[in-house]
This record gives sequence, C-alpha cells and structure tokens, in this order.
Amino acid sequence: MTYSKIRKKWDALRLGKVTASQFSCFISNQGKAFGEPAKRYALQIALKIITGKKSEFSFTNDHMFILRGHKQEPIARRLYEEINFVDVTNGGFFDCGDYGDSPDGLVGDDGIIEIKSVTAPVHYATLEHESFDPAYKWQPIGHFDCTGRDWVDFISYCTDFLETGQLMTHRLYRKDYQEEIQQLQIRRTQFIDFI
Repeated sequence: MTYSKIRKKWDALRLGKVTASQFSCFISNQGKAFGEPAKRYALQIALKIITGKKSEFSFTNDHMFILRGHKQEPIARRLYEEINFVDVTNGGFFDCGDYGDSPDGLVGDDGIIEIKSVTAPVHYATLEHESFDPAYKWQPIGHFDCTGRDWVDFISYCTDFLETGQLMTHRLYRKDYQEEIQQLQIRRTQFIDFI
C-alpha cells in the first residue's frame, strides 16, 4: 500500500473528530466562552464534517515543525527502546465516537509514549525543569482518557544537543491526573456541543 493510500485511510479515521493533540485548544477559559483557538479548531472540524475532507489551516512554520517531527520521531523512538529495553508498538487510533487519540506508541499493556521533536531552547527548559513542557499538558491527559492506560512517557528529543542529552523522558501516571481527566471530559463535551 502506498503512503498516499495509507494517509487517506488515516485521515478518514480522524475525519470530523476532536483529537487529543488539539485538546489544549479548547481547555483554557474553563467556565467561560471558548477563545479564538477553540473557535478556529471548531471551524476546522465543522468543515471536515460538511465537506468530507481534510482542510488545510496550517502555516509554513507548522508544516516545518510537522516535517521535523516525522523525520526525527523514528530516531527518538529507537533511542527510547534501546535505553529502556522495551519494544514500542504503533499507537494506532483510539476511536471514541466524536473524539479520539493517536498516541505515538504503546508500551506493553499499560504505557504510552508521546514524542516531541523540539527546538534547543524548549529542550533545554525541559532538561532544566526535569519535567515535561506544560504547553503539552493536555495531550497526555487526553491519552489517559481515550486509551485507559496507566502511564505516559513524555519524550523530548533534540538533535542539537550532545548525544547523551538529546533524549529526555518524563513519566506521568494516570492516578495523578484524575481531576484533570474529569475537567477534560466536561470541557470536551461542551466543545463538541459547540461545534
């Protein structure tokens, strides 16, 4: 099967669904009206539902970031497997009706990996804080909610660093984010109704 056929099937699975990678668009301003990022995302989803096809809303920088991630994610995954002595399987797509999730990989029966191929300043801040970048907080919480798995290894990867500092992993546990999972569920329902 060619890449374009695989991509079409992948896009069809996600068509018109709210996905975990975009949960941060609508989670802010809880208890208030949705902001501009949520409105733009709602429009994007509505157009996908109406037209039956993916619309392009990205700017060049978004495309450059996505291309960087596609090139570097397999390298980061392999390093993670080697360091942790595990096999990572394809994350697939967890279809939850009006929403879903596509983690970067699954580890055993309980784990997930989320890889971010980031710039040097972002990676340095992650190393310095010994935690994950809070800008990505709602995606791992979405992983917990959509997959039911127990932990997420958030991986920050940057090739600009020396080999020993290129990969940083921070583990998040589902049990520590129960309140956030409930907040996400409530706000996501409101967002889906808004669409």
